[in-house]
Amino acid sequence: MRKEVPLIITFLAGAFFIADYFIPHTGFSDLAAKINGWAIIVLAASYILGVLNILRINYGRVAKREKDWILKLILVLCMFFMLGAGIFGGITEGTLFDWFFVNTFTPMQATMFALLAFYIASAAFRAFRVRTVQAALLAITAVLVMIGRVPIGETIWKSFPDFTEWIMNVPQLAGKRAILIGAALGAIATGLKVITGLERTYMGQD
Repeated sequence: MRKEVPLIITFLAGAFFIADYFIPHTGFSDLAAKINGWAIIVLAASYILGVLNILRINYGRVAKREKDWILKLILVLCMFFMLGAGIFGGITEGTLFDWFFVNTFTPMQATMFALLAFYIASAAFRAFRVRTVQAALLAITAVLVMIGRVPIGETIWKSFPDFTEWIMNVPQLAGKRAILIGAALGAIATGLKVITGLERTYMGQD
């Protein structure tokens, strides 16, 4: 029963939502809305477990003064501060929560992405080693797009930015959509395997 019950629940839940989505006149919409409400409640409970898990992991390290314990203490204090600001002051525009989010979190996020840009450029340089025709096309296209995105590109050729936009909107977008279609088909196949019981990793099995 430890194996059969989770499989039955997964199959029934998956079949129910598939029927509700593809066959809307079945009358399952109200029940589906209630089940989604239950899922939101479970999700909210998981946030509480996440907070408790952060405390469990970081409390011992702060108490023992382990390496970087100051950073872990700052993490916990900031978590409680933002939690309190959101609960008691609200999260709408103009509140204390919103002010700290816009003026603290957003700049730090921008700084992190700015630093990551250097690592991405370094990885791209290593990846663009021209060994095949495909790699050569990738490298040439990347160089053209980068030049077209900076002011020097328009100085070299007035229509360079427009050419770059064409690359992004036609061949790049076509390839991107092909990848997304493949990923969607893979997700559908994985979902069907989970529903039919062929994929059981969510139960801790291979």
